[in-house]
Amino acid sequence: MPEPEGEPAGSPPPAPHQRPPHRGGALLDAPAVRRWSALALAALGRAREDIDAINVYPVADGDTGTNLYLTMESAAQAVEAVFAAHETGATRPALSDAVRAMAHGALIGARGNSGTILAQLLRGMAQVLTAPGDEAHAAHADGPLLARALRRAADSAYGAVAHPVEGTVLTVATAAADGADAAGAADCAAAARAAHDAALAALGETPRHLAVLARAGVVDAGGRGFVTVLHTLVEALTGEAPARPGPRPPGDLVGPCAAAPADHTPAEAATEGPAYEVIYLLDAEDAAVDRLRGRLDALGDSLVVVGGDGLWNVHVHVDDAGAAVEAGIEAGRPHRVRITHFGAQTAARPDAAQPPRERAPRAVVAVVPGEGLAELYAQGGATTVHARAGEPPASGELAEAIRRAHAHEVVLLPNDPELRHTAAAAAEQARGDGIRVALIPTRSAVQGIAALAVHEGGRRFDEDVVAMTSAAGATRHGAISVAERQSWTTAGICQAGDVLGLVDGDVAVIGTDLTDTARTVLDRMLSAGGEMVTLVLDDEVPEQVADLLERHVRTRHLAVDTVVYRGGRQGSPMLIGVE
Repeated sequence: MPEPEGEPAGSPPPAPHQRPPHRGGALLDAPAVRRWSALALAALGRAREDIDAINVYPVADGDTGTNLYLTMESAAQAVEAVFAAHETGATRPALSDAVRAMAHGALIGARGNSGTILAQLLRGMAQVLTAPGDEAHAAHADGPLLARALRRAADSAYGAVAHPVEGTVLTVATAAADGADAAGAADCAAAARAAHDAALAALGETPRHLAVLARAGVVDAGGRGFVTVLHTLVEALTGEAPARPGPRPPGDLVGPCAAAPADHTPAEAATEGPAYEVIYLLDAEDAAVDRLRGRLDALGDSLVVVGGDGLWNVHVHVDDAGAAVEAGIEAGRPHRVRITHFGAQTAARPDAAQPPRERAPRAVVAVVPGEGLAELYAQGGATTVHARAGEPPASGELAEAIRRAHAHEVVLLPNDPELRHTAAAAAEQARGDGIRVALIPTRSAVQGIAALAVHEGGRRFDEDVVAMTSAAGATRHGAISVAERQSWTTAGICQAGDVLGLVDGDVAVIGTDLTDTARTVLDRMLSAGGEMVTLVLDDEVPEQVADLLERHVRTRHLAVDTVVYRGGRQGSPMLIGVE
């Protein structure tokens, strides 16, 4: 089978939260790794809440799905960074560049027990796929090489866990490697499909190994997350999601999930083991890490140490968090230290003690694409996060903005459909800090403006969220942009320099003049009626364009008002909203 050519020159590179197009072929090369990381991130975003709901082992803290998502988010961003670095050059990244970046991104961004093990699984694969001296596989991997990579992944994950337990993601990963080996496929896609099918079957058997899963009526949450990752590997290689073999196991990757039983809630389970989860990155030599494992194993449980080549990710559950960090200091240089108290969920209860510093009753946090819009949102009382062109904010950045708002209740406006899963993960992180967060799925900054306009902090939280959601949903959104290269669109093929008119996220008009294209978009959006038009103009758009469009609306669409804002350098010449 010929090597896939990757994305065409006329298509911009996908953001980490977008699904890259599949261009055929079933070889694991750098573009396939890019597709895989993006598809895995999107799939874990969709499955995040369901995986959280079945998280009962090793600690029923309901965050396995969120941790897997955050880990893969870091991995996908690292892969995108590699491709961005090659944009101006004549060459594209090699397979080794892409898989090494994916593994390193997962290592530095690993969260929780499940995320740390996922990072080691990806690192194990990368160790095989980047092995020197194999010129035949410099550009791509075939079926036997992928099978060896999956075997190394499973073996290294077992080695990273201090006390491996069957019925977890370790069992599922081993089954995946067994499936790929048994298939003996020369084709990479066939090996990946065999690994996925074997992992899915093993996932359904996890309650037979772990009584806590059987009592809860669920499969292992970490194992389900890894099956999701394998599912997207098949899709990245073939362009098609794998068919489901046989009956669905409970809590599987697309079926409904059973939550933990009422007598085994996360808050209660958190009191059954150590009080703290400690995670940090560690710069240290191998010999020092071997000693560290012994120290931490004596302090607590759920010990996982992954990494190598001087950089490690350490995860452990302990009662003495200080002692765990001190052990890291003795071994090397710990950094990015995160300490989580498993009882923190109680902070969200009405009878929980209030923090000593006064919080505001309610706040709005919004993602905005330009300085002008940031000022406009700030005037409306919102805390803003700047979305730079081509660099969507990560969930950690959104979570930090929610904390910075310092309120008991926060309404989050992502203002971009591609940020939906990122915003959901950020909201989940903030809820762990006792903040009540409502996510309104705004798809454009103009929908956010409409929602902010009806925001009233004095009414009940639920009523405020309903009113803001209704206002955003009643606002159609459009945009005017300029094509950077030849590309395929829903309105046909555009050339570099063409003016594109988008309606509700899809290209509806391809033109040559900004004002004429905007007029056409406005007419289409107002054909179904409307009371107000909102125009947000980039600073480079002349003032006369706004005057011409206002006059057009006034003469062609009676009783429709127009309001114009300057958005600063927002990455798009114009945003349009119709309420």
